[in-house]
Amino acid sequence: MNNQLFNKPYQKPIRKTLRKSMPKGEVVLWNKLKHSQMGYKFRRQHGIGKYVVDFYCPQFKLVIEIDGGTHISKQAAVYDKQRQKYLESLGLIIKRYDNQLILKNLNEVLIDLNSFYQGLEKRD
Repeated sequence: MNNQLFNKPYQKPIRKTLRKSMPKGEVVLWNKLKHSQMGYKFRRQHGIGKYVVDFYCPQFKLVIEIDGGTHISKQAAVYDKQRQKYLESLGLIIKRYDNQLILKNLNEVLIDLNSFYQGLEKRD
């Protein structure tokens, strides 16, 4: 994938702000993803094209998005759909998790991610 798509310089302040103000669900999940604890490298608040995604795993071209209160409105749903369509057009896989699910049942999310990885590894 074209490196010019990733972490454009103009996005740096946005990414930095997003990292400093991550919702609790993102913080909880990041604490399990960082330092390759799940066996794969993840980047948080990673710029892809004109968008900044919550988490990105380059090995699997996997984007993880955490949906919280800001994703409820009709306008946000339209934006999310556009964004997802663009990311998928780049060959990326998008997994979405609800912020409350992460807070209430992190184990379920981690099991789902593990199953996902195993499925992808079997294809290789």
